[in-house]
Amino acid sequence: MADIEALETILKEIENIHGVQDAVLVSRSGMHIAGSVPEGAHTETFVAMFAILLGAAETATSELKERLDIVVIDLESSKILILNDGPKAIFVLRTDRNADMDHVRGEVGKFSKRVEEHL
Repeated sequence: MADIEALETILKEIENIHGVQDAVLVSRSGMHIAGSVPEGAHTETFVAMFAILLGAAETATSELKERLDIVVIDLESSKILILNDGPKAIFVLRTDRNADMDHVRGEVGKFSKRVEEHL
């Protein structure tokens, strides 16, 4: 059973990374695990669609024989990053439009092992 309190704490730490506005942990099947979705967003729809997007991107790129690293959705005033966190979960992050994606991805990677321990 997942330790939701510990996961919420980790996601709050991720939200402290420069440029990150919201951090959500989503199961590969599209269920909300922990974290806060952006204000006004419907939680179940928000998380399910990002799991579907990542799965579709992995399927679409599978013929290239390369591992999918990140999906970035470029919006008017922000970006959404979808990061694979292993076989159980994905990170969905909303960032500032000008956030340094490499920096954010590198910093989030430091939390991956801790997240896995609590899933």
